[in-house]
Amino acid sequence: MTNLDDLAQLIRADASERGQPISRMGYFCAPFRPKQGDFSDKVIKVYRGLRNSAELDRLKTYHDDYVAAMHASGVGLPETEFHLIDLDGQRVPVIVQEALPNDSMMRPQMIAQPLENTLEMMEAAGQQIARFWLWAETYPSRIGFHPSIRNFAYLDGKAIFFDTFPPLVHYSRDEMGKMLLTFSDKRLMRIVGPFLKKKVTGIQDEWYSPPETLVGLVGSACRLRPEDAQAYLAWGRDFAAREMVPWAGEAIAGMQEAPRLPGYWTGFRKILGLQGEPNIEK
Repeated sequence: MTNLDDLAQLIRADASERGQPISRMGYFCAPFRPKQGDFSDKVIKVYRGLRNSAELDRLKTYHDDYVAAMHASGVGLPETEFHLIDLDGQRVPVIVQEALPNDSMMRPQMIAQPLENTLEMMEAAGQQIARFWLWAETYPSRIGFHPSIRNFAYLDGKAIFFDTFPPLVHYSRDEMGKMLLTFSDKRLMRIVGPFLKKKVTGIQDEWYSPPETLVGLVGSACRLRPEDAQAYLAWGRDFAAREMVPWAGEAIAGMQEAPRLPGYWTGFRKILGLQGEPNIEK
């Protein structure tokens, strides 16, 4: 059981004591892994607090539901806990997650490994996507999935998903659009975002579309290794036909050529200085 007082003390500590952030690419926060102590085998993710206590309680309930959904679908997660920690009079959402080995992150492996190995990684990630959406067909509430390459580890032949924030369950499309602004770690995004609300809200649409999640995974691989794009496109079309029959036609149509990110999203990332690195890395 997590000691919340110790966790709060760790979060208040300076970087030299708690450990430097292990990634700066995060849109919502910069996760860190403590160098020593009771949390040295955990990754800590600290998010912005809210004044609305009821919304925070709702967030915790929805996150718990999303973790349960990940396990029920067969996707699974590293051990993941969500807490609301009192920091200087404000309740702050904090996720404590079992740390994965630094060298298990899928993105750097996709860059460094031979093509044949990367296709095995894509198959493992694709199986997670298919498993989730086939299960979600009977889920009674709006639910999504963000299976990008940077949100997977690849270990012992298996793809391990670890991104649970924001919890893509129950929230309406408009509510999730507000979440993308409210919890952004970048002040610039919180200032500029409301003037581009329609575009910001649209960022999420891929996460709620079974074919688009597969197309997005393949698009990421094509951007990482453009010289191997045709191999990833061929794999994606074959996988859709084999494992995602209900959505195969739309998915295959989206993989006739290398998929591209929307221009507004790449523009946002450049403005915000987000690096193209995985959420957890050394």
